[in-house]
Amino acid sequence: MQVDLNLLTALDALIEHESVQGAAAALHLTPPAMSHTLRRLRVATGDDVLVRNGRNMVATPRAVEIRDEVRELVSRARAVLAPSTALDLPALVRSFTIRGNDALIAALAPALLRDVAETAPGVSIVFLGEQAIDSSDLARGTTDILVSGEQPTTPSVHSMIVGEDRLVVALRREHPFASRSALTLDDFASAQHVVTSRRGRLRGSIDDALAGHGLTRRVLASLPSAAIALDVVRRSDVITVVAEHLAPQDEVLVTRAIPLELPAMAAQVSWHSRYENDPAHGWLRDRVRSHLATALS
Repeated sequence: MQVDLNLLTALDALIEHESVQGAAAALHLTPPAMSHTLRRLRVATGDDVLVRNGRNMVATPRAVEIRDEVRELVSRARAVLAPSTALDLPALVRSFTIRGNDALIAALAPALLRDVAETAPGVSIVFLGEQAIDSSDLARGTTDILVSGEQPTTPSVHSMIVGEDRLVVALRREHPFASRSALTLDDFASAQHVVTSRRGRLRGSIDDALAGHGLTRRVLASLPSAAIALDVVRRSDVITVVAEHLAPQDEVLVTRAIPLELPAMAAQVSWHSRYENDPAHGWLRDRVRSHLATALS
């Protein structure tokens, strides 16, 4: 069987853009040339690859199934054929996207940006918050690094735990419970809570743990970020649960231990395997791992 590697590149672009015209523009080809390549791909794969859906085109189930594998093969082929060059950080001009949990991003960003500004002044970083639903951003290449408390399940995504942090209760100093050195289970359950959830959930593992003691809590609201939750706590008599190293203790806020046995929050740094041998990406994720580990140590 004669294998044309150009077909893989075209297949990758067609699945990514779900458009003959978009794929043609990405590969600097004419739309008729890309249409001809699509016909060849249909013969080679025995699948339509793209099908009409109204005025647009969508990838077939088979194309969606092989999306990650195709992208990885294309990336590996480019890495094999690319000339080997040493990483010149002062001359590097590149933009990276880091998506993640807002509390972890807040812990990471200051030190990472100081580091990048000093060692690679041509590099810029886009920070984005976690999405409300599971995303394939790493597989699609729209996110370079994911910083999260969750373990990715996609086989092509690599992940490393860089630190752990226990959960604590944050409350304002004027809260009726703030004068107590330790909260009891009844204190914790009777307080009014706000929770952080990117999916808008009002219940979670804490509620399950309370139920094991025959208790329930009153959750007034679900908020999209820990920063917003802490701001609400500063201004009212509600409490929230946050990671200990990321919870400020100042003239307004204090923290107390949670009177429950809860697992520590693991900080994960994840990236797609296509970037495994990318020197610039490897440098950045090494800095992300180092600075985040320091912030949580």
